[in-house]
Amino acid sequence: MIEIRNVYTVTQVNTYIKNMFTQDYMLQAIFVKGEISNCKYHPTGHIYFTLKDAKGTISCVMFAGNRRGLSFQLREGQQVIVGGTVDVFERDGKYQLYAKQIVLDGTGLLYERFEQLKRELEEMGMFAKEYKKPIPKYIHTLGVVTADTGAAVRDIIQIARRRNPYVQIILYPALVQGNGAAESIVKGIRALEKLSVDVMIVGRGGGSMEDLWAFNEREVAQAVFDCSIPVISAVGHETDTTIVDFVSDLRAPTPSAAAELAVADVRQVLERMDGYEDRLRRLMRRKIQQGRDRGRQLERQLRLLSPVSRIRERKTYLMQLEDALHGNMEDVLGRKEHKLALYMEKMKGLSPLEKLSHGYSYVENAQGSNIRSVKQVVQGERLVIRVRDGRIGTVVTDMADWKNGE
Repeated sequence: MIEIRNVYTVTQVNTYIKNMFTQDYMLQAIFVKGEISNCKYHPTGHIYFTLKDAKGTISCVMFAGNRRGLSFQLREGQQVIVGGTVDVFERDGKYQLYAKQIVLDGTGLLYERFEQLKRELEEMGMFAKEYKKPIPKYIHTLGVVTADTGAAVRDIIQIARRRNPYVQIILYPALVQGNGAAESIVKGIRALEKLSVDVMIVGRGGGSMEDLWAFNEREVAQAVFDCSIPVISAVGHETDTTIVDFVSDLRAPTPSAAAELAVADVRQVLERMDGYEDRLRRLMRRKIQQGRDRGRQLERQLRLLSPVSRIRERKTYLMQLEDALHGNMEDVLGRKEHKLALYMEKMKGLSPLEKLSHGYSYVENAQGSNIRSVKQVVQGERLVIRVRDGRIGTVVTDMADWKNGE
């Protein structure tokens, strides 16, 4: 029969083991390397997954509060380094790794350096839009900093020449990978800046994060930021991102796209020019026709408002008034002549000369006064007797008063 001396509950055992884990300093800040499996994102924001290698597994959990430092999506099969604490979940009596940070293995350290430099440069304002220089729409010279071999430079040259064969391409053959690559890229940027090219493409073809690392170096980013020439970054494929992409004035997803962004398509320009010419001709014809119509309208108004026309109208009116005046004058003169003839006929009956023509005479004294009575003369007075055809001088020798019967 077995002698039982000390008996513990399950909870007591789990608590004891938990305390052992808690007192082990190494388990409180440990980094474990392995492959992600059984990854589940819980609706609460927690992430549950298993970390495994060739001979073992360990359960892991990252609580939602620690996910702020996770910059990528966990996927099955990823090689990662998980930093955190190994502890015991007392209820189940199972230990697990409580993750506080996760980085990709291999590129993980580089990625951390990348994120750190990105944060520093962003805080310095090197990514700010205010510092972005506009890319010229039409250029004469294109500077290219890349390797003189490989698909990137061929694509840039081919597309640039196809879009505009008149653009001059100046290539600075730089190292884009390995030792000395960052220094070579910086020299290329400064050399093309001295040549005053219109725009500059800095980049290379695709590759791993290690291959593209030269474009994540601080000195390259500083050279791009300080460059007075607009810089288009074209590093890797569309999914690749480097520090230079954030600092440059414009990011192109590929070197081919960079050439399209830098060089305007001369055929499209010519087509637009033809369109502008056609539009200008239509507008000119319309303006000319509008001018002609307006000229005709003004000509008609001028004819109506012209001084010559008004003078002609006034002259015609005056001629009409003159004709009317002549007609009125002739009517008045005719009436006056007729009236005068009547008066003349009346005057004839009253005229002394007319009386004389009938055998009467007219007697006047030397003073020209008409003698109508014997009382107006004295004996011996000289008188003048006027008859129809002359006058007769005489002297009064005798007088007789008919009233007295003499």
